[in-house]
Amino acid sequence: MKEQLTIGEALIEALKRRNVQHVFGIPGDYALGFFDDLVKSELDLINTCDEQSAGFAADAYARLRGLGVVAVTYGVGGLKLVNSTAQAFAERSPVVVISGAPGVGEISGDALLHHRVRDFGTQMRVFSEVTVAQARLDDAEIAQREIERVLDAAETHKRPIYIEVPRDQVHQIAAPSTVKRFQPSPGDDAALTEAIEEATEMLNTAANPVILAGVEVHRFGLQDDLIELIEKSRIPFATTIMGKSVISEERDGFLGVYAGGLSQVEVNRAVETSDCVLNLGAMITDLNTGIFTAALDPAKMIAASADVLTIRRHQYANVDLRSFLQALCKAELEARDPLPPSTHAGPAIFRAKETTAITVSRVFDCLDAELSDDIVVISDPGDALFGAIDLTIHSRSEFLACAYYASLGFAVPAAIGVQLANDNWRPLVIVGDGAFQMTGIEISTAVRYGLSPIVLVLDNFGYGTERPMLDGPFNDVHPWHISALTKLINSGHAFEVLTEGDLVEALEAGLAMPEELVLIHVKLASDDFSPALNRLTSNLKARV
Repeated sequence: MKEQLTIGEALIEALKRRNVQHVFGIPGDYALGFFDDLVKSELDLINTCDEQSAGFAADAYARLRGLGVVAVTYGVGGLKLVNSTAQAFAERSPVVVISGAPGVGEISGDALLHHRVRDFGTQMRVFSEVTVAQARLDDAEIAQREIERVLDAAETHKRPIYIEVPRDQVHQIAAPSTVKRFQPSPGDDAALTEAIEEATEMLNTAANPVILAGVEVHRFGLQDDLIELIEKSRIPFATTIMGKSVISEERDGFLGVYAGGLSQVEVNRAVETSDCVLNLGAMITDLNTGIFTAALDPAKMIAASADVLTIRRHQYANVDLRSFLQALCKAELEARDPLPPSTHAGPAIFRAKETTAITVSRVFDCLDAELSDDIVVISDPGDALFGAIDLTIHSRSEFLACAYYASLGFAVPAAIGVQLANDNWRPLVIVGDGAFQMTGIEISTAVRYGLSPIVLVLDNFGYGTERPMLDGPFNDVHPWHISALTKLINSGHAFEVLTEGDLVEALEAGLAMPEELVLIHVKLASDDFSPALNRLTSNLKARV
C-alpha cells in the first residue's frame, strides 16, 4: 500500500479492509474522480441501470457480506437513493452511501450549480434521517479519521451511513490517521447475570418453550450461537418472515415461519400456546406478525434485541443480543427430550397436471420440489413474499426479502448483489408483474456482468396483493410481453408458463443452464392468491 493516500484512495482502502469487493452505482460529473479511483483499484465497479437499483443491490450484498457500498453523484443521484437507504435503515442493513458533491471551491458565493436543491447542505440533512452516521470529507487533515468513524458505526449498528466527497477533495493527500478501530463499550455484567438467572428459571420451568428467531441473529452474525443454544436446550424453534432461513429449515426442531394469520395453523398453535417464547432478534412489525394478527403474551416472553432486553414486562439496560445469547448458551438449562424432525424436512414431490392452468399455490409447490441447495430465493413484497413463506430453505441466509419496509422492485437488483456477494449461489427471484415493471430492466445489468439469475414473474395483471383490500383501476398495470425482454437485451432464455407442465419444463430447463439468465413469465388469474395470503385474509375477516 502507498505511504501517502488521497482521500479517495483512503476510502477505498478502508472498504477493502472490511471485506468489500464490489461497489454499485451510476457515475455523474461530481463523482467522476472517485469513480476513476474505483476502476483503478482492486474493487469491482458495477454500473446498474438506475441509482435506486444500485442501492437495492448494495443492500442485498450487505446482508451477506457485512457491508455493501453504493456510489452516485450529487442531487439527482443521491436523492434517488433515499428510498433504498431508508429500507436498509429499517431492516438493519449496513449500506455505505458515497455521494460525489460540488467542490469546496465551487460553493462559495451561493452559486446556483446544477443538481442543487435548497442549499448545498440539503442532501446531507436528508440522509441524516435515514442513516446512523454521516461524514463530509472536505478536510484532508481529518478525512481518514472520519472514514473510520462512520464505517465503524455501520458495522456496530448494522445500519447505513452516508459519506459525501466534494469533487475537488478526492485527490487531496489525506493525513495519516492513528485512530484505532472502534471497540464497543462493555455492557452491564451485573445486569446480564441477573437477566440470565431470570431467563434460565423461566425456560427451565416452562412446559413447552419455543425459540422465535429473528433477523437480528443474521445481521449480527449469531447463527452459530443460535444453533448451539438449540442443540443444548432442545427447545424447538420458529422464525419470523424477516428471519426466514436464519439457519437451515431442515434442522431438527424447526416448526415453520410464524407470522400470525399468515402462518400455517400448526405453527401458530405451537408458538401461541407456548408458556415461554424466547424471542431472539425478531422485530415485532406488522408484516412479521401478519398485520398484528399474532397473539404473543408479553408475560410469557423473553425478548432480546440489538437495543434492549425485556423479560416479561421489565427491561434490562445495557444487555445486548450478542451478550445475552452467548451467555444463555453457557447457562444451566435442563435437558429435554430430543427434538422432532423439522416440519420442512420431508421430501417434496410435485406431480404436474400437464394441461391444468397454473395457480399461485402450485407455483410454490413446484418450487419447493425443484429447488436445489445452491439456490438462494429472493422475494419481492406482495404475494411473491407471502407465498414463499411456506418454501423450504436448505441453508442459512438463503432467503432474502424486504419483509418490513417492503419496497416494491427490490428483488431483481438484489439478485445482482447476492450473486456477486456469493458466487456459489444462484439467485431465484420471485417478483410480481407490477414490481418487475419498476426495476426488471436490471436483468440487463445481470447479463453485463456475467450473472445468471432465474427471474420468475408472477403476472396477475397488476398489484394483486392490494385487490383484496380495495380494488380499482389503480391496481392494474399495462401488460408486458415479458418473454420478449431477452431479445431486447440480446441475452438469456425466456419461457412463458400457462400450465403446470409448462412450469416444470421451464424450471428444469432453467436449472440446467447455470451460466445463463433465465426469465420465466407465469400467467395467472387476477383473483388468484397464495395460501398464505388467503389465510391472512380469512383471519382479518374473522376480526371484523
